[in-house]
Parts: sequence; C-alpha cells; structure tokens
Amino acid sequence: MGRITEDLIRRNAEHNDCVIFSLEELSLHQQEIERLEHIDKWCRDLKILYLQNNLIGKIENVSKLKKLEYLNLALNNIEKIENLEGCEGLTKLDLTVNFIGELSSVKTLQGNIHLKELFLMGNPCADFDGYRQFVVATLQQLKWLDGKEIERSERIQALQNLPVVEQRIREQEKAYCLKRAKDKEEAQRKLEEEESKGEMGRSHTGSGGHWHADLSATLPSFEESKDYIQAPEIEEGQCKGKEFDDREDDLEFWNKPSLYTPESRLETLRHMEKQRRDQERLSEKKKKVKPPRMLVTEDGRALNVNEPKLDFTLKDDEKRNQIVLDLAVYRYMDTSLIDVDVQPTYVRVMVKGKPFQLILPAEVKPDSSFAKRSQTTGHLVVCMPKVGEVIIGCQRTSKPVKSTPDSSKEQTSKRSQQMERLEVDPSKRSIPDVANIVQEKKHMPRRVCAEPKIIPSEEDPDFEDNPEVPPLI
Repeated sequence: MGRITEDLIRRNAEHNDCVIFSLEELSLHQQEIERLEHIDKWCRDLKILYLQNNLIGKIENVSKLKKLEYLNLALNNIEKIENLEGCEGLTKLDLTVNFIGELSSVKTLQGNIHLKELFLMGNPCADFDGYRQFVVATLQQLKWLDGKEIERSERIQALQNLPVVEQRIREQEKAYCLKRAKDKEEAQRKLEEEESKGEMGRSHTGSGGHWHADLSATLPSFEESKDYIQAPEIEEGQCKGKEFDDREDDLEFWNKPSLYTPESRLETLRHMEKQRRDQERLSEKKKKVKPPRMLVTEDGRALNVNEPKLDFTLKDDEKRNQIVLDLAVYRYMDTSLIDVDVQPTYVRVMVKGKPFQLILPAEVKPDSSFAKRSQTTGHLVVCMPKVGEVIIGCQRTSKPVKSTPDSSKEQTSKRSQQMERLEVDPSKRSIPDVANIVQEKKHMPRRVCAEPKIIPSEEDPDFEDNPEVPPLI
C-alpha cells in the first residue's frame, strides 16, 4: 500500500525544481494511497491537488490549505464529505465515483462560499430520489452540479420543495446505512475465511516438506544420488504445477461476482499485490546466476573479452614506438566508473563493472603507459610504449675507428678474399702487360697549368698586323 512521503512529493514536484514548501500544484494520482497525511504541513501554498484513483477512505489533513482552489478525489473509497471547512478558497470539488451514501454531509460545504462546481456522480447518493434538488437547495453558492449548470428557476423550486425532499433523503440514507453495515460484516467474514485457508495451506506445505526430508534420509546411497540427479527436473515440474494452480486461482477470482464496495476494491488490490509478489519470486528462481567471466585461462593465457560491447581500434605507432588503444566509451559516463589495468601482454578496462580485455601484439611497458579521455567524444585512449630499442629510420653516421695492426691485417685479408681476378683466353698464349693496363695521368695543379696561347698564323689571308694593338699575353 502506498503512503504519502516527502520523497514521493519531491518526485512529483519536478516542475517546481523539487521544492515542496512553495508548491502550488501537486499530482498524486494512481499511487495506491490509503490515507491523506502530511500535505497540510509540507505544502501550505497548494492551489491544485490531484488525488484521483487511489484508496483514500476519509477526507482529512487538508483543512490548513487556505489557498486550495481545486481538489480532485475521484475514484476513491470516500463515504462522507467532511473536514473541508478550512479550505476557504475552494472553488471546485470532484468526488466522482466514490461511496458517499450520506448525502446530508454536503451541509458541511455551506461554509465554502467560493465553491462553484461540485461533482457527485457515480456515488450511491446520486441515485437517491430528490438528490439534485436537495444539493441545489442546500448549497446555494453552487453554479454547476455534475457538469450541468444550475438555473435560477431550478434553485427556487428546490428551495420550495426542500422540507419534503429532505425527509425522503433521510429515509433513503437510513436504508443505505443498514445495507452498508451488512456488506461490511460479509466482507469481514470473507477476509477471515481467506486468512484461515492461507494458514492451513502453509501448515500443509511445511508438513509435506518434513516428510520428504525423513524419507530421503532412509533411502540407500544409490537412490540418494539418483534423486539428487533428478531433483532439478522435479523442482521444475513443481514450479510449472504451481504456475498452473495460480493461473486457475486468478481466473476464479476475476470471474467471481462481487459487489462494488470499498472492501472489494481493497480485496482486488491485495490480490494484485499477491500476484506481483509471486511473479517476482518465480522470476528470481528462474533467473540463472551467470558464472563469472573467464579472463585468464588455467595455464595463464589471457583471453580477448568485450562484455560491454564497445567499439575500439588498436594502432601500432611505429614513429613513437608505442601501441595505442582507442575505446569508444559512452560520452556522458562518469570517469570514476572506468578502471584501466595495463599488463605486459594485455590491457584490461573495466567499464561499469564489465570487463574489456585485449591481447597486445607486442610486449609493452606498464609503468610508462598512460590513459586519457576525450572531452568531446568521451573516448578512452590508452598509450602503451613497447619494450626494446627504438629504431629510427635515418642514415647511419660512420664513427671513427682507431686502426691497430691486428685490425689492418684483418681488413687486408677480407679485401684479398673479395678481390676480383681477370680471366685470360687460353687460346692466346700472350701475357698481358699488367703494369700498363691503367695509365696514370700526371695532373698538374690548376693554378700552375698555363692555358695554351693562341697565336694567329701569318699565312691567314685575313690577318692584318696592326702595330698599335698591343700583343696578346
């Protein structure tokens, strides 16, 4: 059963930033509330209050809501109009489909001078002879009753017939109260019978369990092992049989005719709660506990696991000599829910308790590894330097080596082994002059070498000797 708590009010006060002391509108419909409480202390400024479709049996703890203008209590278990005198600003009251049989209790609303609309349809009192005339004559401030406007002529006629109508209403109220008392006694008797049946069923179940335990203790060991093997099948059959019986009981309950009373509504709610509990119990039994995920085999070999089902990329950065893992973690997930563990041969990331494990293509340095997270995408990037020398793709510089007699001998022996030899045609018996194969050219220094002088020949016909021109150097 539901109760009005501070947490419930705050959850329904999101439009007011979950602040309840200044709340002006509150909706608590369909919460299975049985009693009105705490609202007049926590929400003094309420103007609109929705409490329809609950199990409230009495109007109480709302008299301090001086600013309340609209109160909706439709589809509840209310049997009498009361405790609304303090709601001075009340203009609309909805009591549709309740169990109000005391129509004379509307007289308590005479002090609510601002009340303009009243809904009483669906109540037992709405079937009384002279119901509308009595309400119209009693509450002269009303403008609308059950969604129908009250005419001036209708009110004058109702006031004229009020003494006669009031007498008829009292007689009908008396008959209804007697009938209601019988219904309460019948409902109480049925409730006691159901409780006694339930206790008997529980006692039979307990005795049956003890008998099975004693019998199994007397069986031989082979039979014990056989029964142990067949136990899951027996338990499954018992669960199916219980489900079938529960389904039959449910159909019987819903097909059984019953009167529409506050007790029948409570009985229906209890049945639905029992069904819900049984369903949760069965689902817990059926729910198989998953074994823990194996991340490392018995022989110490790591496995590839992606339980959170995240996209990822693994890159080998040869330039920086490192392996980079890019894991597509959810963008708005808190970083405190991520745990990274780097090992020499694999990396493990726990995302909300779910493991992501990946074997690395090369051995890395866990101490030099680091992880960072993108502020835009939320991705997790883990950089893991490789183990070993760094190889840089550039030209090697020759280092000067000191020459020793031993090293020079080794170099000459290597050169002699690598020396190419000329092959001579055996048909020609002549021996070539090896000394003159390569003719050395005597190079003079460029500064010393003089350029050849060009001396014109006198035999040239176009030659003219001009004495004024100085000789060429």
